[in-house]
Amino acid sequence: MPQPPTRRKVLTWATAAAAAPALAACGESAGAARMTKDHGRKPGQKVTLRLWTWVPLQKAVALWNKRNPDIQVVAQMVPANTSGGYQKMHAAVKAGNPPDLAQVEYYALPEFMLEGGLTNLSEYGADKLKDSYVDWQWKQGVFSGGTYAIPQASGPMGLFYRKDVLEKWDIEAPRTWDEYRAAAKKAKKRGSYITAFPPSNAQWFASFPWQRGAHWVRTEGDTWIVDLTSPESLEVADYWDGMVRDRFVLQTQDAQSAFYKALQTGELVTWPGAQWYDALIRGNAPRTKGKWAVSELPQWEAGAHASSNWGGSSTAVLQGSQHPVEALKVAHWLNTNPDSMKLLIEAGYGWPAAKIDLPNTPLGKPDPFFSGQRYNEVFQVSDRNVDTSWRYAPTTTQSFTHIQDNLALALVGKGSFVDALKDAQTKFVDDLKAKGLKARSAR
Repeated sequence: MPQPPTRRKVLTWATAAAAAPALAACGESAGAARMTKDHGRKPGQKVTLRLWTWVPLQKAVALWNKRNPDIQVVAQMVPANTSGGYQKMHAAVKAGNPPDLAQVEYYALPEFMLEGGLTNLSEYGADKLKDSYVDWQWKQGVFSGGTYAIPQASGPMGLFYRKDVLEKWDIEAPRTWDEYRAAAKKAKKRGSYITAFPPSNAQWFASFPWQRGAHWVRTEGDTWIVDLTSPESLEVADYWDGMVRDRFVLQTQDAQSAFYKALQTGELVTWPGAQWYDALIRGNAPRTKGKWAVSELPQWEAGAHASSNWGGSSTAVLQGSQHPVEALKVAHWLNTNPDSMKLLIEAGYGWPAAKIDLPNTPLGKPDPFFSGQRYNEVFQVSDRNVDTSWRYAPTTTQSFTHIQDNLALALVGKGSFVDALKDAQTKFVDDLKAKGLKARSAR
């Protein structure tokens, strides 16, 4: 078995290749109790793989199991969109009993790399699969020339809006953020809110500086540069400060019962959200069928089509799998097989990482829930206009917690969103330094 590199070597790799896209590390790290090793499989020999996920993949997994009796997959649910699920994964890698496959969001891949938690799938033929996937999503799992994750789906942003309500009030879908604020003023006069502002959702908030052209992290040589206070980011923070101050937004957490109730009743008339939010609205506000439509995000500059991304996941093979060849085969099938993708689309897993011909997929059909609109055409445009130079740091999970904690304080009158970003920037830098990385503030 190859000897794991030193911590210093891992950190050197991490910073040296950080710009493409975030960091590099070695798949063989002291952080893992055992290394991935292909034991080979004789014809007819049965193998059972474990998959940890929070997306309802059960139907797709069941289809795989039906078609592949010699390679069975057991899907096990873990906490969604919280550090809890990732803590469980890291602990399993360090204990030497990880699942073979795990759903890992794009933003979390760098921290798994830094801890040596992922298998270099290039050693098992993954690079031959590259052409099946959207290039920028494929690159989310590429570090220092090796492929460490198979992309699953992303979350291009758009504006979901209550078409019936806006038409009744003679309001067009806002094309700019200035128009959005004007629409918010009209909505307030009628006892509604233009949207919600979630107290605890830093990823959602980050999509707006991203759209504006900000870059919260980058690297210069072996140093991480944190820039939460660029003019673009502060412009966004100031905009939402004003929306909160004028009580144009409902302060409630998204994806909760109160949020969905507000969508049902028309108390909330729009939601700037990722493509995968279509399934959440459909499933939790069923009485609003036929009342919704989708447009591009409002723009900071009239006539532009800038977009951003919220969310996005990969299917990774964790370090320590004893069946990487079979695991890679499953990961690729789940995310590219047409029958599997159809089931995943129905489950609301997001915008596919696999290249698709939109009109010939379920995503390209007119949807009665969204007023008969081919609404995914909007997200197709959005996806093409995402600034793919946005990067994630290997501390995103904990550093984003500082941001959302500060935003929550601002919502109860303890400072502003501008203050929140300024304070979080210092903590973000400290997080990186605590990992043994060189880091500084941009300004």
